[in-house]
Amino acid sequence: MKKILITGALGQIGSELVLKLRKLYGADNVIATDIRKNDSIVVTSGPFELLDVTDEQKMYQIAKKYEVDTLIHLVALLSATAEEKPLLAWNLNMGSLMNALEVSKELKLQLFTPSSIGVFGPTTPSNLTPQDTILRPTTMYGVNKVSGELLCDYYFQKFGVDTRGLRFPGLVSYGTLPGGGTTDYAVEIFYSSVKNQSYTSYIDKGTYMDMMYMPDAIQAIIDLMEADSSQLIHRNAFNVTAMSIAPEDIGAEIKKFIPSFVMDYKVDPTKQSIAESWPNSIDATCAKEEWGFHIEYDLGKMTKDMLEKINKNQLSFS
Repeated sequence: MKKILITGALGQIGSELVLKLRKLYGADNVIATDIRKNDSIVVTSGPFELLDVTDEQKMYQIAKKYEVDTLIHLVALLSATAEEKPLLAWNLNMGSLMNALEVSKELKLQLFTPSSIGVFGPTTPSNLTPQDTILRPTTMYGVNKVSGELLCDYYFQKFGVDTRGLRFPGLVSYGTLPGGGTTDYAVEIFYSSVKNQSYTSYIDKGTYMDMMYMPDAIQAIIDLMEADSSQLIHRNAFNVTAMSIAPEDIGAEIKKFIPSFVMDYKVDPTKQSIAESWPNSIDATCAKEEWGFHIEYDLGKMTKDMLEKINKNQLSFS
């Protein structure tokens, strides 16, 4: 990567990835885009363009204007929101990915787009889910992500587009508030613990899902994109994970720092159903072997850092 275009730059991943890449590659070499504009550091610290990702011509024009060699496509309607608006999810998620693939094909760009543990379903092995396994999701978001993995494989095999991707678990970040994902409770709980010393979880006790702290997710994107293409076997859909945890595990860790913290449960049937269709734990062996995937943050280290950052920045969740 030398010059990079990012869609969805103001989202959960993009808002931190843009800043990291600008430090590594230079501010002028990372072009952030989003459908909206604000006064955040993502907008003010380097090139920024307004972009509706359903507009392929505009995406092409921006990529051509800045002479980028890499496109990181992050726009997506997430799992819980996608269940509420399935047609919008299909049109946005798949239409924008097709645009990104076509632009990458025409301009010979390297393309990254994230997949998700949402590709798995109730018939997938639930413990240490392997890289190559049954992909029969029961959510629109999962259907989108499986379709995206197959499309990226197709564009690599048919047109030689250097497509790459990761199956992200739930991502935890202090920088951006939740945006409609099933695993958002793992972000909400930290903000609520600081503000109210309590949290009501919409995911039930004992529901294990894989999670990753955002700094590890950002580093994984960079490491994969910089990896030798000849070493990649599972090019577009690498399993990655840092920890398999249930809500009470996070609660217990928070209590080490906030002894007064209290947690209860009011289960959301839709989100709980989605969570139960996903694996308990993921096997990331292929990512480790093919491009050296590794993590720095376990649950304890993540909890300490999240609480310190939230307190330092006086952030609040509502």
